[in-house]
Amino acid sequence: MKLGIGIGYSGQHMDIPIERIQLAERLGYDSVWSAEVYGSDAWSPLAYIAAKTEHIRLGTAIQQLAGRPPTMCAMQAATIDALAGGDRVIIGIGMSGPQIVEGWFGQPWGKPYYRTKDYVSIIRKVLNREIVEHEGREITLPFSGEGSLGIGKPLKSILHMNPNIPIWLGTGTETMVRLTGQIADGWLPLRMTPEYIDKAKPWLAEGAAKAGKTLDDIEIQSGVQVLITDDVRGAIDAAKPGTALYVGGMGHQSLNFHKNMMIERGFGDAAERIQELYLAKRKDEAAAAVPDEFIDEAALLGPKDRIRKRYRDWVDAGFSGLTVGTQQEEAVRFMAELAGLNRRS
Repeated sequence: MKLGIGIGYSGQHMDIPIERIQLAERLGYDSVWSAEVYGSDAWSPLAYIAAKTEHIRLGTAIQQLAGRPPTMCAMQAATIDALAGGDRVIIGIGMSGPQIVEGWFGQPWGKPYYRTKDYVSIIRKVLNREIVEHEGREITLPFSGEGSLGIGKPLKSILHMNPNIPIWLGTGTETMVRLTGQIADGWLPLRMTPEYIDKAKPWLAEGAAKAGKTLDDIEIQSGVQVLITDDVRGAIDAAKPGTALYVGGMGHQSLNFHKNMMIERGFGDAAERIQELYLAKRKDEAAAAVPDEFIDEAALLGPKDRIRKRYRDWVDAGFSGLTVGTQQEEAVRFMAELAGLNRRS
């Protein structure tokens, strides 16, 4: 199994754990992943990391689709890929949620299926240095809508870009996972665990078949928090506030993808209670309402023997990659050992 190292997005102050990333690269990790929400952006850290590393792949997990036009996404990805020596960048894209799309980026939520399809299609045209014209359901180039002067010109990239930069999608619903199989090179599923991957694989395969592909043509990479500790109870409790934030407050009461995912995984009563408490500003109680099992199934927590046994479930489930989230150097090294990675130095 390939391993990635996740760095997420920054908090109040920029903090890129470059020594941990360099260690992961030396140990044979395949990729490093940055993110964005409404603070630090996903692409800038990768440019910095590219200058401090040699070969580790550089991915966004995820870049918010509404944050930049598809042409700019292609420009940023191709620029960093060229600076990094080529064949290192992975464009990981996701819709985010309507509260952020409309509240932060000032765009209509629209129709995610068609917007994503248009977005990916335009990126591929840019990377291939086509003259970019696109008549889509959600995105049209040149723009000819309300307020247009009607003189937009179809253009193609000045930079000779790498046409093979892979595009991965962060999706979760059945319709969007099928689309991922059809138009993407990789899948970044939302909190996917070994217990649920078999339900989603047929959706991905159906989409892939429409494009003449199979599951073997699509990389599947989930993420997992790793903490080596003798205090399993304490590790589970420490992870609960973050889950409560996403399930209870990261989205509107009527449309929260993290809450919906928790419901689909069989924790419906808990999801409703967490949201109720969180929106009532009873955050400690919301965290306490997060089921232990929900945390434990999506993490590798505890002594090394416990982590080793659970890691085999991820391997046997057929994930092609696993993004490790940890602040422990020991955990970075131990995961490399479990995956049988080849050290480069």
